[in-house]
Amino acid sequence: MIQFQHIEYLFALAAIIPMWVLYFFVIRWKKNRIKKIGDPALVKYLINDYSSKKFFLKFILINLAFALAVIALANPRKPEGTSNVKRNGIDVMIALDVSNSMLAKDIKPSRLDRSKQLIAKLIDKLSDDRIGIVVFAGRAYLQMPLTTDHAAAKMYLSSASPDVVPTQGTVIGDALKMCYAAFNTKEKKYKSIVLISDGEDHDETADKITEALAGEGVTVNTVGIGSPEGTTIEDAATGQPKKDAEGKMVVTKLNEGVLKNIAAKGNGLYQFFTNADQVANAIESQVKTMGQRSITENAAANYQNFFPWFLMVALLMLTVEFFISERKKIVNIKQQQQKTVSTNRLMTIGTTTLLCMIFLTGFLPAAAFAQSDKELVKKGNEAYNRNQYEAASGNYKTATEINPGNEAAQYNLGNALYKNGKAEDAIQAYDAAITASKLPADKSGAWYNKGVALQNNKKLPECIDAYKNALRLNPTDEDARLNLQKAIQQQQKQEQQKEKKQEKKQQQKQQDQQPKPQPSKMTKKEAEEKLKALLQQEKNLQDKLRKVDAASPDKPEKDW
Repeated sequence: MIQFQHIEYLFALAAIIPMWVLYFFVIRWKKNRIKKIGDPALVKYLINDYSSKKFFLKFILINLAFALAVIALANPRKPEGTSNVKRNGIDVMIALDVSNSMLAKDIKPSRLDRSKQLIAKLIDKLSDDRIGIVVFAGRAYLQMPLTTDHAAAKMYLSSASPDVVPTQGTVIGDALKMCYAAFNTKEKKYKSIVLISDGEDHDETADKITEALAGEGVTVNTVGIGSPEGTTIEDAATGQPKKDAEGKMVVTKLNEGVLKNIAAKGNGLYQFFTNADQVANAIESQVKTMGQRSITENAAANYQNFFPWFLMVALLMLTVEFFISERKKIVNIKQQQQKTVSTNRLMTIGTTTLLCMIFLTGFLPAAAFAQSDKELVKKGNEAYNRNQYEAASGNYKTATEINPGNEAAQYNLGNALYKNGKAEDAIQAYDAAITASKLPADKSGAWYNKGVALQNNKKLPECIDAYKNALRLNPTDEDARLNLQKAIQQQQKQEQQKEKKQEKKQQQKQQDQQPKPQPSKMTKKEAEEKLKALLQQEKNLQDKLRKVDAASPDKPEKDW
């Protein structure tokens, strides 16, 4: 089905109406001038070689050329479907520990930062495999489902932090179950899990779950990150080393025993993190030893563009119009008649030349821009694939300046700016891509990427609206649905924290408004007896609280 890439340019066809008005005005003006010249018979004899039919034909050709030029500018195109790309690979789920203990800095700059560096290198090496990401702490969440879009995987990876999981702790068992749920459960091979953690497991089910996964043909590899001697954790609220409920300094240590045991039961490989390249190479080698299957994916839609044909016909019509004379073929015409007709011919050529100049200066640069902005987008894509995001954003930006309606340039500009750390500029580019997009799927993708940028920029209300718009256009987008749920959870958490702060301020205000106690009139002996009674009450209360704490099975022991 034929569609227009820039349908807004078709409004220029409305200019045909004033052109016809001008044509009738010129015809009327000519008739009035003939009447004013003198004797009608003499005037008719003088302009005997003028052809009104040829004048009308020239006007029709100009109109048709203009209409075809506008259609060419709108670029009619026909989608040729999607291209299937086949790869030989396996499905790899990466489970990343984002608990607070991963913020420890015994490995600089932190355990979490070095884990992200390792995953980024691993994504580059597993180019033929489908990759998914699960983040976990006190709970596990599917950050990204299995996909061959490795650029998107890196975008999701950059947003992984303890903030994306509201419940703290470390539940490796839940993370392994979430990874298994992301696989195709009908197959019992071609599946691998890479678990990256410091091993501070507060969950006793990890071994049983690993054995069950091994029975389903899933290989579990583990990477231990941290130091056996351990280090303290900085409390984000106070900036001081974190302390437990008893006031003791929390020291987080790498628990290699847990991770080695999981790798052994999962028929996988355990590695102690020393160097990102070394660990990534070892995992790549282990994955390549597994059987691989053919993976078929759909690439982006291809289009057949028709604007060159419309442009060629338009130029051909203008050329034909230029060589059509308004004179009739009459023999034995006097010199005065030739002079009159020649003057009229010069006037016609001047009008045609003027219209040609308007067309050539208005359309041809636009056609040239349509080609040059595509070249810039291609250069930008090459720079983006080389991780040269500054150069890529420069090419995309120039393309959008040449052709603001180029949706691919606007969309890719947003991605490049986001990768370059310019979230606000990326959001503006996504807005432009939303405006330029014609297909619901393209608009949905731009809304989704805008939501990711807003979510990482802590703008949760705007982020939630963006994900909702993406789902309205594409209700089957599970990524948008999942991210929307997480954004709503984050917003609820912020609102709860805000309410607690307001309650605390209100309580402080009420305390300040209470009347100050008057000096006591008790004797020293009465005061001592009163103090002794209060101390005894406090001791009884503490004993009671300890009994309650000991009897409460649901109270979490650790939050790191």
